[in-house]
Amino acid sequence: MKRRLKIMTLLGLGLFLSQVTMAQKAIEFKEFTLPNGLQVILHQDNSTPIAAVSLLYHVGSKNESTERTGFAHFFEHLLFEGTKNIGRGEYMKKVQSIGGSLNAFTSNDQTYYYEIVPSNELETVLYMESERLLHAKIDTVGVNTQREVVKEEKRMRVDNQPYGTILEQILKRSYQKSPYRWAPIGSMDHLNAAQLGEFIDFYKTYYVPNNATLTIAGDIDYAQAEAWVKKYFAEIPRGTKEIVRPNILEPKRTAEIRDIIYDNIQLPAVIQAYNLPPQKHADTYALSMLSTYLTGGKSSLLTKEIVSKGEKALQVAAIPLDLEDGGLFLLYGIANLGVDAKDLEDAIDVQIENVRNQGITQADFEKLKAQVENAVVTSNATMEGVATNLATNKVFFGDANLVNKELENYNKVTAADIQRVAKTYFTKEGRVVLYYLPKTAEKN
Repeated sequence: MKRRLKIMTLLGLGLFLSQVTMAQKAIEFKEFTLPNGLQVILHQDNSTPIAAVSLLYHVGSKNESTERTGFAHFFEHLLFEGTKNIGRGEYMKKVQSIGGSLNAFTSNDQTYYYEIVPSNELETVLYMESERLLHAKIDTVGVNTQREVVKEEKRMRVDNQPYGTILEQILKRSYQKSPYRWAPIGSMDHLNAAQLGEFIDFYKTYYVPNNATLTIAGDIDYAQAEAWVKKYFAEIPRGTKEIVRPNILEPKRTAEIRDIIYDNIQLPAVIQAYNLPPQKHADTYALSMLSTYLTGGKSSLLTKEIVSKGEKALQVAAIPLDLEDGGLFLLYGIANLGVDAKDLEDAIDVQIENVRNQGITQADFEKLKAQVENAVVTSNATMEGVATNLATNKVFFGDANLVNKELENYNKVTAADIQRVAKTYFTKEGRVVLYYLPKTAEKN
């Protein structure tokens, strides 16, 4: 759940965080594991007639071969292609025809699918998800179709998008050994070179019950939901192939890495990446609060000092990329008209040094605690949010009930902790700094 909270606050959604203190209602749930290894979490909330169904597969880009990157993201698309009993292209249409919505995402560590439907259609989507898990349609037609879809997505969102290559450029400089060194979108050359049998093998390895967590949240009856889960999922055989869990220890960088990327942009950008510990580390909570303090709303430190007062940047963001085996804390700014990258970097560094040396005032800390409390409550305000948080805590922290301990863990963080993690992790030794400059600035 911590990742979800950080994404909300750090991408600007802190704008709808008020300072009103809210009490978090305990989220009750039941969980069990089928003999085939499928973990199941059920949460009953009969306040509205909807249900959210999610399947989290513990496979992301880090599980890929160095010669076949992009497979996990490719399967995010491919598993909408159809199954043995659901016609090609019918999966999405069927969910929408019953008044539901659906989506999926892939990260370095996971692939996540979900549907939100009227609760009287719960059995339908459970059957459909079981179909994808039991016998998805992986054939030449589907693979070739989705190859073109992924290529177009990369062209639109990465290659031809201003600043679109930031993630892949940062990752490949921040990691030298770890499979985190490539972005989930992967390589189009690798996808083009892959044969059908390789896709089938990836599916049989990772899209198996013993690598999945099914979560159902909403207007359900526990006994009926459990019966349907067993009816549709118990027959699916346990995977027999080895699930590769990379455990490569990334060597600690001791020198700053700097580079310039020339892009089809008009305004320079500055990106800084600092090393983070593994996602389970206790400092994750303080780092989350630090990110909110830096850019979580109009009155946040960097937004106020660099965007509003200093007018050095059009926008800034502090994004902790929490990863299972150790992530990155990204600081990002787009320069204002007439401001060069060096001036913007210096302005960011001044504010970071102030936090390292002076910490945070008690008044700002109290305001920050209110923001975080509201963000935690908000993240559990929808059934999809509850399903996501239960699944994430179960898979990555080993305890779904952490969803009910989130505020307690944040409340343990002190103002001194925020200064301490700034001192610990925001060090210039080993950080990566990228300047994105207009192509017109490139010397021949």
